[in-house]
Amino acid sequence: MTGRTDLRAGVRTGDLGTGWPAGSSGAATALTGVVGDPDDEAPKPPKETRPARPSRSLPVSNRGWEGPGGGKVGYLDAPTMWRATTVQACGLWPFSAGSGAPMSGVPLGQHLFTGATVCGDPISWFTRARYISNPSLFMLGMPGLGKSTLINRMAVGLAATGVVPLVLGDLKPDYADTVRALGGQVIQIGRGVGGINVLDPGAMGLAAERIGGQAGQALAAETHGRVLNMVAALLTIVRGRALDDHEQAVLSACLRHLREHTPKHRAPLLPDLLRVLEEGPDRVRAVTLDRGQETRYRDAVDPLHRSLLGILDGALGDTFGSVTSTRIDPDAPAVCIDISRIGEADTQLTAAAMLAAWSDGLGTVAASHALADAGLAPRRWFFTILDELWRPLRAASGIVDRIDALTRLNRSLGLGDAKITHTLKDAEALGSDSDRAKARGFVERAGIVACAGLPAAEMQELGRVIGLSRREVELVSSWSSPPGWASTGSNEEPPGRGRFLIKVGGRPGIPIRVSITDTERRLHDTNQRWVQNGYAAQQAAERAAARQAAFEAEAELGNLGTRPEFAHRADGTAPADRGWRA
Repeated sequence: MTGRTDLRAGVRTGDLGTGWPAGSSGAATALTGVVGDPDDEAPKPPKETRPARPSRSLPVSNRGWEGPGGGKVGYLDAPTMWRATTVQACGLWPFSAGSGAPMSGVPLGQHLFTGATVCGDPISWFTRARYISNPSLFMLGMPGLGKSTLINRMAVGLAATGVVPLVLGDLKPDYADTVRALGGQVIQIGRGVGGINVLDPGAMGLAAERIGGQAGQALAAETHGRVLNMVAALLTIVRGRALDDHEQAVLSACLRHLREHTPKHRAPLLPDLLRVLEEGPDRVRAVTLDRGQETRYRDAVDPLHRSLLGILDGALGDTFGSVTSTRIDPDAPAVCIDISRIGEADTQLTAAAMLAAWSDGLGTVAASHALADAGLAPRRWFFTILDELWRPLRAASGIVDRIDALTRLNRSLGLGDAKITHTLKDAEALGSDSDRAKARGFVERAGIVACAGLPAAEMQELGRVIGLSRREVELVSSWSSPPGWASTGSNEEPPGRGRFLIKVGGRPGIPIRVSITDTERRLHDTNQRWVQNGYAAQQAAERAAARQAAFEAEAELGNLGTRPEFAHRADGTAPADRGWRA
């Protein structure tokens, strides 16, 4: 082989390549760039027969090396996300990434896709975060997927911040044990267990006397109107139609006469109202335009007299014709009015109990704010819970009007609310078009809409109200599917249990998986009728032990003298009117 001479080094470059196999120098060697490379003069094989090699000089893709001999991965699992404070993860601080999940309010669970903690509740998102303009929540979902469990978690978390949960008509009951564990008050309403005197001004009357002056007189006038509306609602339930205008005027005159002639610290009763109608004082006769004729007076008041007799001698007399068994304690940390003793078939009594519970509960809220405005008590916020919304809506049309007013005025009333039902079709079973329109407006005005598992058709209809993407509809619809037929485990749960999509306005939905503690699971067991008696007794014993532990903790702190909910008897149990079980 003849080579060229490098004049600088005096070396023939051709001699350096002597004996090398042709083409073995590769794409880049130590001789690359030197004049007269060995491969320049050696014969080269055809390009199609040269072995292909992966180009390691190219950047690696996010899936790995490409080409023959590479290691491209078809799917990469998302990395695990961890949340920590800057003190715990200070070394990673410049590179840590935050999630988009809201962190204001009660901890609810984890984001379904990112695993980030999600917090929220209607009151915190209205007062602190300013995410919503109306402190209300409307929840829909099929039975058994954890709707009341999520609301129960919100109630527990809000109670820890000083907000007072109010369950004004617990139909199952689902919240009684939780309220007891919070040191609250459980009031039972039903035949033989307790009643409500609808003529009792309650907390509003006591607050009006305490405030006095012009503000006290205004509150007393509001109390009169609330009592009048409650009596009219009871008469509407018994009659099946509304009262005439002159009958409401007669009722108002009778109530004013009773208020002036009843001794203080004693509330009038329905039998007292009947006696006033029978006697016919001048104030009442003037409203009837009897003109001194007894016949004209009787013709005016007899229909009202018969309806009141129908209440006292009928299905509602035992519950609403006597003294209130237990008044709502304005200072209680939580209140539950338990009406679960009333049978589902007894629609009249259910409707009356719901109306009376809401009237008494909202009157307590108004009294609390009136005292706070007068500087006589600290400001308190309230969280009302209305579970199984379909049942009270069908029981009485007056409930629809009360809830409708609540959804419009809850900002001025200083309370948040949560309403729970199964589907939007629950509103279609109401008696009148106006009631159906009012019920549909509950969803439109809600600050937060939470969806558990729902059928696809229901999600399509809901999407026209609040706006849902196709992916959100498919996700929530998948949660309504039952477990597979091959599932045989005793603890097998439906795939959608504990999963919710939280929608706020036009924002993308937040899919979450609710996490609860063992204590919450014991206190909020909605399937107690489906367990063995031994297990139910064990659960009752555990709840009693939890309450005893709370009592002992308060005893160590020396707070029993100032906390009325821990005013135990000598045998260590709590008074029955506080809702504690021995």
